[in-house]
Amino acid sequence: MKRRTFNYLLSTGSAGLGFSSINACDFSTMKIKNDISLAQWSLNKMIRFSKTLNPLDFSLKAKELGFSAVEYVSGLYKNELSMMSFKDLTNELSNRSIDNNVNNVLIMVDEEGYLSSSDKNLRVKAVNNHKKWVEMAHELGCHSIRVNLYGESELNKWKDNSSEALTQLSRFAGDSKINIIVENHGGLSSNAKELVEIIKNVNLNNCGTLPDFGNFCITRENLSLYDGPCALEYDKYKGVRELMPYAKAVSAKSYNFDSLGNETTIDYKKMLEIVWEFGYNGYLGIEYEGEILTEIEGIKATNNLIVKLSS
Repeated sequence: MKRRTFNYLLSTGSAGLGFSSINACDFSTMKIKNDISLAQWSLNKMIRFSKTLNPLDFSLKAKELGFSAVEYVSGLYKNELSMMSFKDLTNELSNRSIDNNVNNVLIMVDEEGYLSSSDKNLRVKAVNNHKKWVEMAHELGCHSIRVNLYGESELNKWKDNSSEALTQLSRFAGDSKINIIVENHGGLSSNAKELVEIIKNVNLNNCGTLPDFGNFCITRENLSLYDGPCALEYDKYKGVRELMPYAKAVSAKSYNFDSLGNETTIDYKKMLEIVWEFGYNGYLGIEYEGEILTEIEGIKATNNLIVKLSS
């Protein structure tokens, strides 16, 4: 069966939640507002550090945890791409997701160049580097690839460069019916108001956002994108509300939980109400990044909380 045909049948039939195997309580019979997918980054420590999970087995692991939809991370396949062609990797992931009856939702693409660079040659190179992931997304039956807008620190130049690169990439992806979506992912991309201006400037139906509940640090004290204390943070609830009108996916970020199962850094009830306010009916992609619970425990806790609040 063709990959895209399989995913269509799955999304319209058996792609429901199916989480009874991972819940402390049995929520499997409850009707919830959104289907839930598993973002591969939730398992990045098992893949990168403990080496207890082969990234090729991601769809199998997701299925074992009760998920029927997955979101891939490009950077977790560096080792595999050193040993096999891009086409072979695509076929392998496609076959395994079919074998495990798992729907492919999107690919989060990292480290493929600076789409916002003021150096035109670097921008063109970055656009071209992303094209193979667009093609993989099409073959896997995904609806989107997530890109980063890095490469320029001056606001107006960042907006102009980003708009140009996103326009080029979105036009290319349009032929494959793939969306190009931007996450608030550190630096200027976490300034939701300015990111929205870029999406408006591009003004293409297949260019949108991927609101993440937790990635709103614009500047860190050590100037790192991802690590270190945050010096300037955008209001996360305001940011998600601004990004939601253009959302084609949503990342349900989580870090830690109290004894009642509530996320301690994000008001999940408030955040989910913002998502529903805009009539969003796509997947909520669980992306656990905590340090206290194990990755498996954090995934389960996030799923339990979403299901409890949305039933």
